[in-house]
Amino acid sequence: MRIGILNSGGDCPGLNAVIHGVVGAAHQLGWEVIGFRDGFEGLLPPGDFRILTPTDTIGILKLGGTILGCTNKGHFAAKVGSGDVAEVPKEIIDRAKATLDRLEIGALVVVGGDGSLTTALQLYRAGWPVVGVPKTIDNDLCATAMTFGFDSAVTTVVDGLDRLNTTAESHKRVMVLEVMGRHAGWIALWGGIAGGASVILIPEIPFDLEKVAAFIRQRDAQGHHASLVVVAEGAKMPDEGIVTLAGNCGGEVRLGGIGERVAKRLQELTGKETRATTLGHLQRGGSPTSFDRILGMRFGVMAVKLCEEKQFGRMVSYQAYHVDSVLIEEAVNQLRLVEPDSELVLAAKAVGICMGD
Repeated sequence: MRIGILNSGGDCPGLNAVIHGVVGAAHQLGWEVIGFRDGFEGLLPPGDFRILTPTDTIGILKLGGTILGCTNKGHFAAKVGSGDVAEVPKEIIDRAKATLDRLEIGALVVVGGDGSLTTALQLYRAGWPVVGVPKTIDNDLCATAMTFGFDSAVTTVVDGLDRLNTTAESHKRVMVLEVMGRHAGWIALWGGIAGGASVILIPEIPFDLEKVAAFIRQRDAQGHHASLVVVAEGAKMPDEGIVTLAGNCGGEVRLGGIGERVAKRLQELTGKETRATTLGHLQRGGSPTSFDRILGMRFGVMAVKLCEEKQFGRMVSYQAYHVDSVLIEEAVNQLRLVEPDSELVLAAKAVGICMGD
């Protein structure tokens, strides 16, 4: 048996842990693993790949990024706009399949987010032996309770808030931190709570900056002269909507800039000096946390088990501390969003965090 693995979409802490799990588990079965470089693009003839052995994965658990490279552009891009999905042309599918056939690949493990798994589902329906592994720092895939990379991203947010708090206290400022989260506010919510934020603004909860400003003024009157505000990039500015940048990201509009907008408006409303910081790709980079290393490895091992049992068309899933699997078609295009009345949101409000509503 020879299986292939590729990383598609954006980079994410823990990708190398998945590779480590796949290679280790496959080696125990006497299988050979072929790693395709730069996502699905590596499948196009003549094929861009490398043979992976357990020796090749020694020491990669602690490494961020991926030794195989990844891309969210090219011939297999599934996202063409906000919520829009494009099918990969049959000619491209046939060319890539020819590479799999030539290399005698018996199963292909696709590690990717919603867009990449949408492509994987199309390939499976075209007859490919595909197994999916969910990857997104946003933690917004409905069919899994947790995705690797999320914990690492939250840890980066918490570290950023810890550092911003000291300078905010020194100057009695309001510090606004913009974090990732296109559709879902999980990173902002978890990072904000753990990092001691005073205000958390997310896409799922419409916010009023007048209310936020009143909350900050109240804190000031109570002697709390420094405030930390966390805002997800996909949160909607009142009367403006989502703030975007020029260009696109994997077919979708690039988000960014809401932190500066919020900071400017809050300074006008409160009269307090306000500064904005954007974490950006710092949330994607660096070494994965121990949780993400273990979860990624477990995902890789389960992917090999699904290949062994020929359960193709399925995606590895994490539920109730247990790693299992679901149908890919049940996982894609169904985002897991923050419920405004969820226990976590109510807990945040109970300890005095303002959600802007």
